[in-house]
Amino acid sequence: MAETIKKKTGALKTVLVFTITIILLVVFMILAANIGGIQVSFTDLFKGIFLEYNENVAIIVQLRFPRIFVAILGGMAMAVSGVITQAVMKSPLADPGIIGISAGSSFVAVLVTAFAPALGSFSPLFSFAGGILAFGIVYILAWKGGLSPVRLILIGIAVDALFTGLSEAFNQMTGGNYSGAASIVESNISLKNWNDVLTLLIYVLIGIAASIFCCKKCNLLGLSDRLASSIGVNVARTRLEVSIVAVFLASAATAVVGSISFLGLIVPAYCPSISRK
Repeated sequence: MAETIKKKTGALKTVLVFTITIILLVVFMILAANIGGIQVSFTDLFKGIFLEYNENVAIIVQLRFPRIFVAILGGMAMAVSGVITQAVMKSPLADPGIIGISAGSSFVAVLVTAFAPALGSFSPLFSFAGGILAFGIVYILAWKGGLSPVRLILIGIAVDALFTGLSEAFNQMTGGNYSGAASIVESNISLKNWNDVLTLLIYVLIGIAASIFCCKKCNLLGLSDRLASSIGVNVARTRLEVSIVAVFLASAATAVVGSISFLGLIVPAYCPSISRK
């Protein structure tokens, strides 16, 4: 009886926390939509979107809403990528923005945006290649009979500095003439539009769907490699499959939003505290 009550209390707590989080998200969206010279009330915003045309609301929808949704989708992708990356590397310090994955993705995205802008909708795929390269370098150099959190972070920071430096150097050499590339280097979302939202949404939905199927594999990776192997798990293949999903999500977000650090580190640390029974 006590166990049943405890489970119900834990479930209610989780539902309450998620409800409050969603409400706060909506509130911050409304606040973000009113930052600038044009401001409207919630009532006018609702009417302008769903009931009648309002010029100020139309401007907000066309200019500010894309930035808001790009930020939400990018944050979602980086958070999930952080959870998966920590499961793969068995380290609470692993974060795509810290260990170089985002920087590698950003560098390739900058090159594609600058020299092949017509391929903008495919930039997350090219960015994915850069993310895989950075992840491979970090993983290979950090592995020495296992993954040491300290060694992982040190090598990750070095790889991150390398690709960040290359991106900054390219931006300086071109004098910031490529606005799209500059926005990625600076993680600036002020120029984003609904096309960017649609591009990011497609890749994020694919990545989130793939991550759902990886949940059980992430739990298995939480075991020691020897124990996982003893129950028939191909640890190397499982780790590779799950890593690809993590890198894909981080690369998709980086290709549109730019490099974001610490988000994939904070969210995985916070989530267990709200779901703990």
